[in-house]
Amino acid sequence: MSPQPVKPAGAIIMDGLWYDNPIFRQILGICSTLAVTNVILNTAVMCISLTLVTALSCWTVSILRDWTPRNIRMMVQTLIMAFYVIIVDILLKAYWPEMSRNLGPYVGLIITNCILMGRCEAFAISNPPGPSFLDGFFNGLGYSSILLAIAATREMTGMGTFLGWPVPFFSGPYWDKWVIMVMPPGAFFTLACMIWLCRSIWTKEKVPAQTGGK
Repeated sequence: MSPQPVKPAGAIIMDGLWYDNPIFRQILGICSTLAVTNVILNTAVMCISLTLVTALSCWTVSILRDWTPRNIRMMVQTLIMAFYVIIVDILLKAYWPEMSRNLGPYVGLIITNCILMGRCEAFAISNPPGPSFLDGFFNGLGYSSILLAIAATREMTGMGTFLGWPVPFFSGPYWDKWVIMVMPPGAFFTLACMIWLCRSIWTKEKVPAQTGGK
């Protein structure tokens, strides 16, 4: 595959974190939002796992890109992603079995997350290993930042806690806990509000640049 001009590191970082964020710009990885974002700790572990898998998968795909036949490249990429997902799953079961039980099958389902294949196909397959690792890592961080914000909102409003610790206002007598926030409808609602907020900010940033500030 013909090489493309490599983006500067700063542009790769800002695209992953903000300008091309997987959640509110590309609308990818939404299943995770419904599955694990009712508790911050579970969300954090899921985000770390996905970020590592994405970064390492992109790095490996980039290393092997010149030796991977184009007609089977997606199968090769899937095998690479499955390899890293299995390692993460085994490590969790071995060293943190309680968290492994809490997350259930969702760690194994990281391989179905569109962000992984999306970054491998959009970037890693045509860029060097270093920038590919950076792209995968910061796309994972961009994904993680939105999911952690959603998880914090849901846990505080639905349970009155933050990382299991009571939050004075939300756990006090003045706040009636919104049980729906720790249920799937609460995830949909919080995700929609988060996408609306981020896109509103993103639009305000982009409009002056496109119109010359007029």
